[in-house]
Amino acid sequence: MRQPDGAALFGALFMCALLLALTHRAGAFPWSIDMFRGESVQAMAQSPRVMPHGTLPVDGEAPMSREVAAATLHNPLKPTAAALAAGKSLFENNCAACHGDGGRGDGTVRFLLRVPPADLTAGVAAQRSDGYIYATIRNGSIMMPSYGDAMSPTERWEVVLYVRSLQRRTSAR
Repeated sequence: MRQPDGAALFGALFMCALLLALTHRAGAFPWSIDMFRGESVQAMAQSPRVMPHGTLPVDGEAPMSREVAAATLHNPLKPTAAALAAGKSLFENNCAACHGDGGRGDGTVRFLLRVPPADLTAGVAAQRSDGYIYATIRNGSIMMPSYGDAMSPTERWEVVLYVRSLQRRTSAR
């Protein structure tokens, strides 16, 4: 077998050394540096909708406290069978887990809550106005989460109608 000559051996060693010296530059793909060089974008740094001063959103509602809502808002819906059925369905899907099917605060997750859910059929809750209940659904309270994004205004009023029907059913007993 023939021995490699000195020049070929030197050339091979030089190429290996050169490759080893350049390996520190080969790490990431070239496009991964865009994350380091690109402009920083912060979520919600700019409002998603810039409203002109003095205007209100067409689909939204003006912010209102429960106390103001109690005095000014009145249910525009009549307690028809369709509205009560829609309210019952919404109540069962969104409210019954905490307040129970009958609205008495005995829902299936009540034992997980630090403060028990309100009994909607008696006591202070039964004395609240429709506007107050509506605003509580929309804005939430100290313990109750807001359902303003989960229900439309009409759906919230349907839930108010259904809660009133639960109160009437309880007071009739």
